[in-house]
Amino acid sequence: MRIAKVRQKLEEKGYDALLIKSLPNIYYLSGFTSEDAWLLLTFHNNYLLTDFRYLEQAAGEAKGFEIVRVDNNLEEVLAKLTLNLKIIGIEEDVITWAEYRKIIKALENQTLADASAILKELRQVKEPAEIETIRQAVRITDEALAEVLGNIRVGHKEEEIALNLELALRRRGASGKSFEFIVASGKRSSLPHGTASGKRLERGELLTLDFGAKYQWYCSDLTRTVILGKPEPKQQEIYNIVLEAQLAALAAIKPGMSGQEVDAVAREIIKNYGYGEYFGHGLGHSVGLEIHESPRFSITEKQIIEPGMIMTVEPGIYIPGWGGVRIEDMVLVTKNGVEVLTQASKQFIIID
Repeated sequence: MRIAKVRQKLEEKGYDALLIKSLPNIYYLSGFTSEDAWLLLTFHNNYLLTDFRYLEQAAGEAKGFEIVRVDNNLEEVLAKLTLNLKIIGIEEDVITWAEYRKIIKALENQTLADASAILKELRQVKEPAEIETIRQAVRITDEALAEVLGNIRVGHKEEEIALNLELALRRRGASGKSFEFIVASGKRSSLPHGTASGKRLERGELLTLDFGAKYQWYCSDLTRTVILGKPEPKQQEIYNIVLEAQLAALAAIKPGMSGQEVDAVAREIIKNYGYGEYFGHGLGHSVGLEIHESPRFSITEKQIIEPGMIMTVEPGIYIPGWGGVRIEDMVLVTKNGVEVLTQASKQFIIID
């Protein structure tokens, strides 16, 4: 079914074949799970090109594909397989310059065209099996957060917390982490992507945890900001504003809205409280085989939201020299709104 959809897109664009390098797209179409491979889809054949190390694995995983051995002869193999083809779609946003030079040498008699959008668009609306896999990834992440929050203490290093989060995910069946975890405390919490450091937690500080699981190749994403001790009035105020903005966006999302319109709901609330300049990123992004997929919730996103998309809703306020707050849930877009997949508490959690 997926390959049939790809061929339909190729026909619409007038392409004769699609050459694929990105691992998520290779897995999505073939089930092959190793990195060193190419897919070549024509209207009549499905080829998986890989070297000796992966031939047996490819034969077992990539059902419906002809496995072609490639050692140091990629140019020769591509030239042979595309001999009578005219227009080849490639992933311009994925291949390296060195790979591109090999491709243009092999396909010197063909026209190359950027086909990066084809698989990105096909992967936007998730299939039922994908949704269930992501549900489990989210469940694992919720449980890991609950476990780790119960063990955080003043004096712990951010790096220790990041490690404990990953261990908690793996104990629950995750194969790894979906991105480099963000564990940022105190003034560092104003860094939207403040990855874990050797800093030790201090009483009275905000602590932002942004992490996710990789489960059966699919990703999850969760952010919560907690407080070490009783919050000061401004800390509570900022948290309440971010929560209000997030809840409003969750309530507003409907199929047919643009990403731009959804973003505006949360952004306007934060702006009205006087903190608009401190919310400098988009409201959210799609999640699937990759942690950041399209479409997004942002001030420039004009694409329409559809049922079956899985996205994040993650407003934040980041004040340099003071700290920051972000709250992030994953949601499934439905016919009437959204189902919030993330179940972790959004109360301002106090860690004594």
